Amino acid sequence: MTLRKRLITVLAVALCAGGVYGASKFGLAVHPGEVEGTQEDSLFGHRETLYLWYTDEALTDYLNSIAVSYSEFQDEVRVVPVYTPGREYLETINQASLHTEEIPDLYIVSNDSLEKAYLAGLASSVKLPEGVLPMQDMFPEAAVHAVTYHDKQIGYPFYFETSCFLYNETYLEDWARAQIEAEADIQEAEAAQEQAENMEEAEESTEAETEDIDGEESGTEEQDGEAENGVSADAVEARVAQALPKTIDDILSFADVYDAPEQVEAVFKWDVSDIFYNYFFVGNSIDVGGEDGDQADSIRIYNENAIQCMRVYQSLNQFFSIDTKEISYDSVLQDFMDGKIVYTIATTDALSKIEAAKAEGNFAYEYGISMMPDVSEELSSASLSVTQCVVINGYSEQKEMANDFAVYLTQYNTGTLYERTGKLPVYDSGDTYGDPNKEAFLQEYACSIPMPKMIETSNFWVELEIAFAKIWGGEDANDDLKALSEKIMSQVVGGEYEEEYIELPEENVEEYEDEVEETVEDQEQETSD
Repeated sequence: MTLRKRLITVLAVALCAGGVYGASKFGLAVHPGEVEGTQEDSLFGHRETLYLWYTDEALTDYLNSIAVSYSEFQDEVRVVPVYTPGREYLETINQASLHTEEIPDLYIVSNDSLEKAYLAGLASSVKLPEGVLPMQDMFPEAAVHAVTYHDKQIGYPFYFETSCFLYNETYLEDWARAQIEAEADIQEAEAAQEQAENMEEAEESTEAETEDIDGEESGTEEQDGEAENGVSADAVEARVAQALPKTIDDILSFADVYDAPEQVEAVFKWDVSDIFYNYFFVGNSIDVGGEDGDQADSIRIYNENAIQCMRVYQSLNQFFSIDTKEISYDSVLQDFMDGKIVYTIATTDALSKIEAAKAEGNFAYEYGISMMPDVSEELSSASLSVTQCVVINGYSEQKEMANDFAVYLTQYNTGTLYERTGKLPVYDSGDTYGDPNKEAFLQEYACSIPMPKMIETSNFWVELEIAFAKIWGGEDANDDLKALSEKIMSQVVGGEYEEEYIELPEENVEEYEDEVEETVEDQEQETSD
């Protein structure tokens, strides 16, 4: 799914379903605890109603169950989740707020729509109830930036999407074991040679040295744990951890020495047509709106680091030769599950899809998730992220009740969110992130770049995706980034804008391209052999 379609889907999915519990009409703040009486007829004759809108149908059962569980804490409020599909979600909320009695009191929406919602009066500042820790103490930094607009927190982070590095752990373990065995063979041969030479000097000395060596090797096996074919599981695990790429260069170096099984078609393959999987290349080199994504005077797209990153990206086409017109995320993920790829880039949906394939017997490997590699030792990377937020409607007459339920929804009942919806919660309630693969996504999200909120830059992602495609295809990265920056800045300033051309030193780029060409030649030679 391209980012263009993703944004349409996310906007439609995050803001169309609703129905939530609110606090009592007497303004009582809601805190977890036991409250007697969950029947419809309360002491006061009726229950206040909150309407929670959402657009992702996958949330329906979960939100309904949360609405029921909330009544155990607050029996004077009922929450009605309202599923509302459609592309013009905010407009639909606006019309419902102005022309119906059942006003959406709160709704779920992606963080990049918060400025539009706030300026339309559809989002109000949120306030944590007394006794609840500040957001900065409970959520990752990226989540706090995602819901902050002009120094106001106008939503609660609920769940997120970002990209991580997905690898075939079985392949890496087999490779690591082979490497360790080969090294042991070399050491054994060297030891045998040394022993033969020393035997001429003294037989007793030779026997003593042999006993010492045997004792050391035996002790190592006991410490390392159960061994397979003479190689301990701990040693293999350590070598795999060491082999996981920290930079793009590490991927190329691994590809250069990896003796791939027959079914492997590519060491590294990803959807180069979608900006969501490409963005990490420039994530730490460009700035669109500052930390909170809301500052029009903080835009830095065209700069030396960004150009260098894009040239590295372009050079990879020589090695991986991925056709942007033929590639798709689904096809890449399927190739990974078929054992045709060692490394790829995936979003959180990969977890449930791979586990489902394993359960059906269609995935015969072990896998792992790690953080995205840097572009190089000098150029760091950062993934793009989208945060789905729970927002309090500015037109609601029950903001305090809605606010209390929003806290309950996003912080007190997130343990089963992934299991029931396939979505990873922003808040770690302690029973969701025991899996290291899920934890890797949370770690990547914590240092990711949230999509900016500025209306003036709403088309930036589509334009950046186009620029990536052009550069992958061979166009000059310097020229394309300059043109992209001028187009976005013209929208921001409301007139023509021209960037000063950057003269970039060619030495580093040419050296990197030479390394890629050498790796390609080595791979071609191995194939021909």
